[in-house]
Amino acid sequence: MRFSPSPRRLPPLLLTASLMLSCAHGGSTLADTRPRTVSLQVLAINDFHGHLAPPEGGSGELRTGSNPDGSPLRVKAGGASYLARHLAQLRALAPKNTLVVSAGDLIGASPLTSALFHDEPTIEAMNLAGLDINAVGNHEFDEGTTELRRMQTGGCHPVDGCQDGTPFEGAKFQFLSANVVDGQGTTLFPPYAVREFEGVKVAVIGMTLEGTPEIVNAAGIQGFQFRDEADTVNALVPELRKQGVRTLLVVLHEGGVQKGTYDGCEGVSGPIVDIVQRLDAEVDAVITGHTHQAYNCVIAGKRVTSAASYGRLITAMNLVLDAATGDVVESTARNIPVTRDAEGVPEVQALIERYDSLSAPRRDRVLGRVTAPLQQPNSKRWPSGESTLGNAIADSHLAATRDAGAQVAFINPGGIRAEIDAGDITYGEAFSVQPFGNALVTMTLTGAQLHTLLEQQWEGSLVRLLQPSQGFSYTWKASAPVGQKVDPASIRLNGAPVDPAGPYRVTVNGFLANGGDSFRVFTEGTDRRGGPVDVDAMEAWLKDRSPLPPPETNRILRAE
Repeated sequence: MRFSPSPRRLPPLLLTASLMLSCAHGGSTLADTRPRTVSLQVLAINDFHGHLAPPEGGSGELRTGSNPDGSPLRVKAGGASYLARHLAQLRALAPKNTLVVSAGDLIGASPLTSALFHDEPTIEAMNLAGLDINAVGNHEFDEGTTELRRMQTGGCHPVDGCQDGTPFEGAKFQFLSANVVDGQGTTLFPPYAVREFEGVKVAVIGMTLEGTPEIVNAAGIQGFQFRDEADTVNALVPELRKQGVRTLLVVLHEGGVQKGTYDGCEGVSGPIVDIVQRLDAEVDAVITGHTHQAYNCVIAGKRVTSAASYGRLITAMNLVLDAATGDVVESTARNIPVTRDAEGVPEVQALIERYDSLSAPRRDRVLGRVTAPLQQPNSKRWPSGESTLGNAIADSHLAATRDAGAQVAFINPGGIRAEIDAGDITYGEAFSVQPFGNALVTMTLTGAQLHTLLEQQWEGSLVRLLQPSQGFSYTWKASAPVGQKVDPASIRLNGAPVDPAGPYRVTVNGFLANGGDSFRVFTEGTDRRGGPVDVDAMEAWLKDRSPLPPPETNRILRAE
């Protein structure tokens, strides 16, 4: 396969010579000697997460370069109606030979306008935008496999019904999940889709993050296995070849990172590199997601792309296919910002405004005030790993479960999805911080199990520092090996050393309670009691303590 950053033109002298040579051979033209080719445009997004309205703050910007003084140059991007407009403009370049795909997390961890209606608005918006295929990501499983099937097939929610007063028809595009199988080896959704363009067959294999069981509620995926991504693709290649497929695209919810701007590939690293290197040579391109990063790379001879998150970018990949063999002979790609400099698609905007209006009374209700911003974990701001927002959330969870005997609460950093500005806090803002609707669970762990829990924050190169409630403290050593990071003698609760043999009542969200994020020790907890939903706990906390100052960040100490 030939890779080009952009189409090339022959220099004038070489072009003239080529034409003269063609005329010297019976008057045939240059085009007559070339094999017939078919051009295919693939438009890709990933990690949209139900962001129907234009994302705000840094989540709604892209860095496009640097100003003369070295400061970052940014452009505002994203919003479903603007995304639909850009897709329509790009599709118009090749109306019959365009495929629009999503590399997962289309829904889940969504803002209130979508989440309040169980992400039906996002599915409907993507129907209008012309999405063809979605390879389901881990967040598609947030409400379990039964609810995910409803997203595909339609029907009213089994508990809340059709809240907007209209039927939900489901996705007009196809969900794919080649590596998600039940006990009989049957995939949850089809493993691939085969489309034909001017006689050339093109296969799209849809893949889910293999590590999904570690980061979603176990109850929702019971009975399903999530298999190795590369092994699953490679096993499908012979089957697709028998069907006459020679152009093979993988749309995968796993990714990497790179150091350059949104259309670069500077020092790409992460799980995607190993996965691509293990893929069969028949695979031509890999469209990725999960890390919310943007890149445009060639790895192991394959085009590999990612389009950031929240609909801020579209990857436009152009493939030139040999009409006779069906092989890809050339591949180019570019990441295009979804700018807001022109009107969006009116039908999509009308849909957003309708759901926005329906959600407004609940969204705009003021819960309380904070005297200063509550911010997410940031290693540069707080090298210890804690944060003002994480501590505040843990404090609210502890307060909400005191009646279950709770003595300490923890929140995982992945469960904190947005920050809170100073001033009034609305329900919509609180929901955006904790959008999963997790019920709290209080359990008993021993002091020794608490130490195990703290050590499980480091797993290989993966670090997930839990945010603890007030009164719990410990010290961890950066230079110590994994498994020996935390000094047991430093673990204290309300100033007293934690007794390894003593029982302690611990509150976490339902995701962690089922061993999410690889915190397996929580599955050993005894005497479990269910509590309120996390965002309701935050609402009660704010109501009782408004105006709320940011908590001190002195619960976790880091030693070198």
